[in-house]
Amino acid sequence: MALFTVLEPLHLAEICAIYQVGHPVHTQAIAAGTINSNFSIRTESGRYFLRVNEGKTVDDVAWEAQLVEWLARHGLPTPAPLQAGNGAGYLCWRDKLLTLFPWYEGEHLSSAEVTAEHAARLGQTLGQLHRLGQLAPPSWRRRSQYDHQNLRERYSSFATSDDPALGAAVAWIREALEYLERNAARRVGSTETLVHGDLFRDNVLWRGRSLVAVLDFEQASGGTAAYDLAVCLNDWCWDGAPRPDLAAAMLDGYRRERVLTEGDRAALPVEVCAAAMRFTVTRITDVYLARIANPDKDFRDFLARLGAWQSPLLGEFLEAV
Repeated sequence: MALFTVLEPLHLAEICAIYQVGHPVHTQAIAAGTINSNFSIRTESGRYFLRVNEGKTVDDVAWEAQLVEWLARHGLPTPAPLQAGNGAGYLCWRDKLLTLFPWYEGEHLSSAEVTAEHAARLGQTLGQLHRLGQLAPPSWRRRSQYDHQNLRERYSSFATSDDPALGAAVAWIREALEYLERNAARRVGSTETLVHGDLFRDNVLWRGRSLVAVLDFEQASGGTAAYDLAVCLNDWCWDGAPRPDLAAAMLDGYRRERVLTEGDRAALPVEVCAAAMRFTVTRITDVYLARIANPDKDFRDFLARLGAWQSPLLGEFLEAV
C-alpha cells in the first residue's frame, strides 16, 4: 500500500473549486495500490474519487482520460473522468496531474466469492471492451509498457540474484520466456484490439450479482484479445488452484459479445502462461525487490499459477476453449 502525495484539506478544497463540484465536507486518503495517490472526497454535490497520477506524463494521463470517456460514452460500465475548468478530463495542478471521477458504490469480490454468474458477466464485459476496441481509432493502441522485451529486461535484473526466495522463480520464468519465444507466431495470431491489461478482481465493482463498473485503465494499450482474456482467467478463475468451471463460464460470457477466432483460441493457452509470468516478474521487481509491504501483491501467488500452467492442468483448465 502506498500514498506518495499528501494533500491537505486546503488543497482538496482548491481542487474541488476548480472542478466546480462544491466544497468538501469529508475527505480521506485511500492507501491502496502501489502506483498512485488516491482520495475519497465528499462534497455537497456528491462523492468523488481523486487520483494523483504519480510518475506519468501529460500524454499518458490525457490518453487514458480520452479512452475512458469514449468507452463510457459507448456503453462500457466505467466512470468517465470529470472535466476540469480547461475542458479536459484531467487537471494540471501545481506540479501534479490529477483525475477526478464520480464515486461508484460497489464491492470487490474475493476469490472465494466469485461464482460462475460473476465470471460470465465479467467475460461478457471484456468481450464488449474488445469489440469496442476494434471500433476505436487504431492510433489509440499504444504500446504496452509490459511487452516481452520489457519483461525480459526485468527478469535479467534479478536472474543472477542469490536471494533464495527467488530461486524457483528464476528457473520457471526463464523456461516461460523461452516457451513464449518459441510460440511467438501463435501469440501474434490473436485479434488486435484495445486491452485493459489489468482486469483483476480489485478493478471491478459489484452490487450483488450486477457488475457496476470496470476501473483503472492505466495499463490499457494495444494488444491481443487472447492476452487480455488470459489475464482475467489467471485472476478470476483461481482460488489456490485452477477453477475450470469458472473459466468455462467466463469464456461463455465472452462469446455473448464477441466470437473467439481460430487465432484467439490457438493463442490462449500460450497467453495464460504469459500472463502468469508477467505478474510474477512485475511483482518481483515492483513489490518484492522494492521492499513494499503488500501481501496482496506477493509474486508467489502468480508463481504458483505459472507452475500449474506448465503441467497438464492447463489443458483441463482451458477445456472449454
